[in-house]
Amino acid sequence: MGSQPPDSLNEYLEKLEAHSHPVLEEMERLAKEKDFPIIGHQCGKRMAILAHAIGAKRVFEVGSGFGYSTLWFAMAVGSDGVVMHTEFDEKNSNLAREFLGKAGLSDRCRFLIGDGLLLLQKERGPFDCILIDCDKKQYPLALQEAVAKLRVGGLLFAHNVIWSGRVASQDNEPSTEAIRKYNKEIMGHPELLSYIDPVHDGLAVSVKIPLGLKQNWHLD
Repeated sequence: MGSQPPDSLNEYLEKLEAHSHPVLEEMERLAKEKDFPIIGHQCGKRMAILAHAIGAKRVFEVGSGFGYSTLWFAMAVGSDGVVMHTEFDEKNSNLAREFLGKAGLSDRCRFLIGDGLLLLQKERGPFDCILIDCDKKQYPLALQEAVAKLRVGGLLFAHNVIWSGRVASQDNEPSTEAIRKYNKEIMGHPELLSYIDPVHDGLAVSVKIPLGLKQNWHLD
């Protein structure tokens, strides 16, 4: 078998991992209609399951669009949790409020308007989970800020880290180079244990660990 799963396997997994949440389905239809990038339900489910597994209550999204990933996290954190949604476009922020309201989860969210990375810099940590899904050229800097604001045992996610396969090509466009740098840095970071799930253009998953622990994994 080649390095990429056959289309039939992808289709099988898509159907197997499908959901029936009416608001998520509405958001997926809108994304398709407007050709608006979202993380997709497979990434959303993975992040929600992992967030729930560590008992996450404080989540920060560096780039949230119209709230698709926000809804997944809002389901995971429970009624006493909070998800910080960040979006530069006020129209998308308002749309996110509308969707989260339809889902009955808006009280679990804070809607912040502006550059997600700058907003993260202003927030006081620690967070249980942080998602990086902003301008790809910001990924390396976002990594530095996110690790500083993440608790030990917390999870860092980043979307589009395969970048349609360009990270493994000869492409040297700035966004591609930035994602390559991010991928390399999470693998070598002394406070992170990381892997990349190839689902939906690549989801990087990192757990923050105490300094010095990584040498026990023989990964330094």
